[in-house]
Amino acid sequence: METQGTITVGRALDLPALRRGLPEVVTGGELLDRPVRWVHAGEAPNIAALLKGGELLLTTGLGVGPRAAEQRAFVRRLAERGIAALVVELGPRFRTLPVAVVDAARSCGLPLVQLHREVPFVAVTEEIHTEIVNEHYALLRQADVVHRQGTEVLLRGGGVPELLRNFAEFAGNPVFLETPDGRLLYAAGPGGVRPGGTDPLQAWEGLRGRHADRRRPETAGPPEPPAGSVLADVPGGGQGPGAVRARLAVLPVVAPLAPVHRIAAERTADLLAVVLLRARQDEELAARGRGDFLTDLAEGRVDAADAPAQARVLGFRPSGDGPLLPMVMRLAEDPHPLSGSGRAVTAGGDAESWATLAHALREELAAVGVPVLLGVRLPEGRVPLLAGLRTSADRGAVAARVAAALRAGVERAWPDRPAGVRPPVVIAGLAAGWDAVGGELRHAAEAAYAAHGLADRDWYDVRSLDVDLLLWRLREHGDLAAFVDRVIGPLLAHDRTARPPLVPTLEVYLRHAGRKAETARALHLNRQTLYDRLARIARLLGTDLEDPQTVLALGVALQARRHVR
Repeated sequence: METQGTITVGRALDLPALRRGLPEVVTGGELLDRPVRWVHAGEAPNIAALLKGGELLLTTGLGVGPRAAEQRAFVRRLAERGIAALVVELGPRFRTLPVAVVDAARSCGLPLVQLHREVPFVAVTEEIHTEIVNEHYALLRQADVVHRQGTEVLLRGGGVPELLRNFAEFAGNPVFLETPDGRLLYAAGPGGVRPGGTDPLQAWEGLRGRHADRRRPETAGPPEPPAGSVLADVPGGGQGPGAVRARLAVLPVVAPLAPVHRIAAERTADLLAVVLLRARQDEELAARGRGDFLTDLAEGRVDAADAPAQARVLGFRPSGDGPLLPMVMRLAEDPHPLSGSGRAVTAGGDAESWATLAHALREELAAVGVPVLLGVRLPEGRVPLLAGLRTSADRGAVAARVAAALRAGVERAWPDRPAGVRPPVVIAGLAAGWDAVGGELRHAAEAAYAAHGLADRDWYDVRSLDVDLLLWRLREHGDLAAFVDRVIGPLLAHDRTARPPLVPTLEVYLRHAGRKAETARALHLNRQTLYDRLARIARLLGTDLEDPQTVLALGVALQARRHVR
């Protein structure tokens, strides 16, 4: 790193307070560009233990020690601490510097300066510290210019590319915005890509690629940038995995980087965080607006004649006169990863997580190949949408592609969901025109609730859930619970206290329409064991498992059981 914005050893020696002491550089004349972090005056033999590195140490030599071995050890410990320079005032303690001190400083690469006149160390300290503070404020003023220019970019409505170009001009080097795991998002170079200039993408591939080749194969995480680079995290407004949304990197391709570039990078990173947050918020608000429209359409609050025009305003422009496919994704309870408070958040309680989901879903759905109007409904934890079809025959294929995109979007937005959270439920309604699609959308939304507890499938055809939907609508009615208890209550009571459970056997038996050979194969039982279990079920329920009406009642009761727990 250059020493721009810092005070160096050479600069300190040129200040009036030290010049009055007639300083003479004894060793390390080629190292006078070392930055001085602070000034310290002391005479203790163990002074090195009190230093942190980067200090200009002033001493009269009282703590150096009388013997050559002590003197060499004293200088060596200071060099190991990484001080900027050792300044010794000649006088009563030393008329000339001991040979051991000079040799040790030379061998350790430590700048050694002797003062031929007495100077007040307090005046030296005050002057150099004032200079350091002034230099620091000069750095801040330069960084303020970049920050002010970046703020003006934001006020003009500019985004990430404009902010990066502004910073690249200041740094005189290519700058990059990357994901926390090292994938490139944006790149910008000073003055753009000119003939004979530096292409930022080539710089990225060359410098990062060569450095990545040197990493051990087992090393986790993104490759570290080359030495002398400046990095700044773009905050994500949370804790844990979401604490860093991106990373700003400046690579020293054209010229070395200085401390001012680090300060400016941190301020630019804060502006980038605002841009990214604004983009996510805008996207989430737009998704909420589309979700409100789709909900109003489903509830009959939008006239069918007005719906196409309102949908066009929201960006939905299906081609031709093909039908519309309504679909609904419902998220399980507590679908998000742990929030910043350390608890799982509910489906409607974390706007930032919903903004991330809306962004991921739109990107995944862009590859489906059909126009889609996607919305979100935070209060209910569901995602309604309409897809434009060319013909009704496309319904199944499009439903499968949309469902895969929706589930992929959830995985992408919330990769750290708790292990016990169920996958989202995706329902495909019946294709219809604008005059009937609202009712089909409402039907699909209700079916998404009715599908709770079913075996996981990529997507459900709404027609396969008609009985479950009817039972779900009756869930608050006491007669439904009484019906379940009357028809299969003894069997449920048996399974709470006895093994093996018999309800799974009855479910598989009914699923195979009473065909005992197929039931035995599905349960991996021999026929006699199956016969014994079926006989026990019949005795517990006091019924005939061959009677069609009994079979119908048992099937309905088993389905209704999910809705009365």
